[in-house]
Amino acid sequence: MTKAEFLRSFDTILELPEGTLKGSEKLEDLENWNSMAMIDFIALADTNNNVKLSARQIGSAETVADLLQLAKVDQ
Repeated sequence: MTKAEFLRSFDTILELPEGTLKGSEKLEDLENWNSMAMIDFIALADTNNNVKLSARQIGSAETVADLLQLAKVDQ
């Protein structure tokens, strides 16, 4: 999955208009970034990139770019 595809999917998870996320956003500034979105992100990473992530790993991320790196999305 490309970075653009992943960001579009993440936009959907966060209920944002397509094309909103660019990668530099701070997670704390995203209104819909919550435990449910975290679970959806873990599933997205697993389903599309076969990457197994824990809540602890996700909790250490500060930006959308950090999440992309954890999910091993091609930059």
